[in-house]
Amino acid sequence: MTRLAVLGAGSWGTTVAQVLADGGSETMLWARREEVAREIREEHRNRRYLGEHELPATVGATSQLGEALEGADGIVVAVPAQSLRATLQTWPALPPVPVLSLAKGLERGTDARISEVLVEAGGADPERVGVLSGPNLSGEILQRRPCGSVVAAPSQELADVLATWCEAPYLRAYTSTDVLGVEIAGAVKNVIAIAVGAAVGLGHGHNTTASLITRGLAEITRLGVALGGRRETFAGLAGMGDLVATCSSPLSRNHRLGLALGRGLDVEAAAAEVGQTAEGVATARAVTDLAARIGVDVPIARAVVAVVDHGARIDEVTAALLSRSVRPEQ
Repeated sequence: MTRLAVLGAGSWGTTVAQVLADGGSETMLWARREEVAREIREEHRNRRYLGEHELPATVGATSQLGEALEGADGIVVAVPAQSLRATLQTWPALPPVPVLSLAKGLERGTDARISEVLVEAGGADPERVGVLSGPNLSGEILQRRPCGSVVAAPSQELADVLATWCEAPYLRAYTSTDVLGVEIAGAVKNVIAIAVGAAVGLGHGHNTTASLITRGLAEITRLGVALGGRRETFAGLAGMGDLVATCSSPLSRNHRLGLALGRGLDVEAAAAEVGQTAEGVATARAVTDLAARIGVDVPIARAVVAVVDHGARIDEVTAALLSRSVRPEQ
C-alpha cells in the first residue's frame, strides 16, 4: 500500500486526504495543532473545517512532522500559498520523494508559483514536483460527488504516478506536463472569482457574470501563454473548468468574499465573514505585478487590486470594467 503524507489539515488538505484514502493509499495528515490531529486520529473528524463528516479509518493524523513523513512514498502539500515559504523554512528539507502541491496562488512579493516555492524554500527536487488543479470544490468532493481534475508534472511519467494517488471512484484525474499553465490558471481564477462574486453582490445578473467569466478566461489565457503555458490548458479543466466552478458556486471562498464586497463590506470584514483563506486577495497583487512586468493587460485583476489594496469602491470599479472603450474581442 502506498503511504502518503498530507501536510496541512485545513478543509482542502483533509478532503484530499479522504480522496487518497478512498483511492487505496494509507494517508497521514500533518496538522499544526495537536488537538486537530487527535480529533482526526481518534474520532475521524475535523470539525473546525468539515463539521461532522466522518473520514476513512485509513486517514491518520499527527502534529509531528517527522512522524508524518516517516516512510512516506510521496508528499502532498496543502499549506496556503502565502504562508508556505515561512512554513517550509521551519522544516528540514523535504525528502527525495514525489511531491504534489494542492495550493493555488502566486506568492505575494516574489510572484513565484507554488511549485517554485517548494523547490526554493523546501528543497524539493524540481523534477519531482507536480500540481493538482481543476473544478474541485472541496465541499462537493467531500460528499464524494463525481468530478474531474488535472495532475500536471514536469514529465509524463511523474504525472502518471501522481494521478494514481488520486484514483478515487468519484474523481477522475487527467494528466498534463504543463505545470506552469495549470498553476497560472489555478491562481488567477481566484482573482476573477472575487470580481464575479462582487458583481453578484451588487445585484447584477447573468449577463454581467457571463461577461466577466468569459473576459476573465481571456485574461488568464493571455497571461499564461505569455509566460510559456499552453493555450489548450486554459480551455480545459484547469482553466475554463476551474474558473466556472469557482466563479459560480457559493462553496467558493473567493466567490463568497466577492459577494461580501459587493454588499458593501470592506476587505477585512469580508474576509472575516468567509472565515477561511481566500487566496485571491493576496494573489491579485502578484498577478498584476507579474503581468505588468511582461506587458500583459489584466484589467479584471487590476480592478480587484484597486478594491482590496487601495480601497476603491467596488461599484465604481465594476462599472468602469464594463464600460471600457470599443476594441476587438481577443
